[in-house]
Order: sequence, then C-alpha cells, then structure tokens
Amino acid sequence: GAFSLSPKNLPSSLTPPPMSRILILATRNLHKVGEIRSILGDRFTCLCLRDLPTPPEVIEDADSFAGNARKKAVELARWISQIGWTPPTTSNPQTSTQGTTTGLILADDSGLEVDALNGAPGIHSARFAALDSGAPGNSSDVENNAKLLRLLESVPEERRNARFRCVLALTTIPAPGTATSQPETQVFDGVCEGMITKTPSGGGGFGYDPLFTPSGYDRSFAELGAETKNQISHRSAALAKLRDHLRKNDSTGNPTST
Repeated sequence: GAFSLSPKNLPSSLTPPPMSRILILATRNLHKVGEIRSILGDRFTCLCLRDLPTPPEVIEDADSFAGNARKKAVELARWISQIGWTPPTTSNPQTSTQGTTTGLILADDSGLEVDALNGAPGIHSARFAALDSGAPGNSSDVENNAKLLRLLESVPEERRNARFRCVLALTTIPAPGTATSQPETQVFDGVCEGMITKTPSGGGGFGYDPLFTPSGYDRSFAELGAETKNQISHRSAALAKLRDHLRKNDSTGNPTST
C-alpha cells in the first residue's frame, strides 16, 4: 500500500510545528542532518533516509558534487512517487491529513578539495582511504584523515590551502503516476576556504573537521563548535542560497506567479 508521512502518524519528535513543511534529506548521515536542521530552523521538519522504509541505495558515480547531489535527489524523488506517498499539509498538525502540496527532497554532496593534491580528495572524500584498498563503502574519519596527513607530510604550511565545497540539489517529488518524468531540480553551492593543519585538533564536528582551519580563524572546525561552524561552513553558505530561493518561491520551490 501507499506509504504515508502524515503528521498525525509521525513520532512526536518528528511532528511538524505549525506552518512548517516536511523536507526529506537524502542522507543517513546524522551529522549532516543535524547541521541542516540547525541552519534551516523550524521552517522545515527534516526527515532523512533513516525515517523511510527501505529507500533505494543510490550509487554516487557522477564526476562532480553537483552530479551526485542531483542524482541522489532525483532518484529518491522518483522512488517516493512510485510508492505513492503524498506529502502532508502541515499548517495544522493536529488535524492535518494527506494534502495536495508538492513535497521536496534535498540531497547534498560535499567534500574537501586540497590544492596541493590537485583537488583531491574531492568527490571521493568519504571513501578516500578505501580507494587504496578497494574496500566497499566509506572509510572511517580516522583512516581518511591519516591518509590526508600522509600525503601532505612534506607540503609546507603556505601550500596547504584547501576548501570544503557543498552542493545541494532541491527536487520536487513528482505526483504519483508521473515518476518517469524528469523532476524539476534546483542546485545551490557553497564554499569555505581554509588550510590543512599538520595535526588534528578538537573533538567536535566530523570528517576532516579536525584538520581544517577556516580562513580568518586560528582553530579547526572541530574546535570552533557547531554554532560558529554553522555560520561559516560550506553547507551553511549553500543553505543560505537555498533559503533565499525558498523565500522568493512557493512551497514547491517553483517561482510564485506575479
């Protein structure tokens, strides 16, 4: 049968506040989910792949962050359309039933680009260490950081420039029965410039955060704390563009008529 995410059927922790919209994040990474929820605030109730029944595994085989983000968003949007989910109306979560508003998928692909490594690890950031062994799946943060430090061991501080890049793809869920059509997708990007330190520092964040010091700061992302990171990060820059887009558009992400 059709899968429902009506607010009255959601766990209390996921029940949308009044006037929020449900945004499905195409990730299982709870660190990313937490960052996005914090940056977007109460305007959206953010669900993720962990909240959906057996969502498809998307192979990220594009040659760019934008390509991977777009592929994840479109494939998840089509899958939700095929299983018959209709996004709920959330203006009144106590009485809301299945509505006719268009649901939105947000996919993210992001990574670290190091100039001295010709832009690596880039789109392979999550499985950087595994590229050497051929092991399936992503590598641990410890393994990825160790490989990065090893490759940069002889690189002086002035040549350790790097940046985090994030690309977001916002896709409209096709109406049931139209999943074969190409969903409309908007792409938003953000960059945070900085440098790679010679030793990890800080216990916060995730990924390469302990090794990345953003420009204008003397502490790593892992030391700065979530509040500061969420103001200056690559993801916050991309989400700011997304917010601006949504303010100018209706709930579907499409331009409002004038």
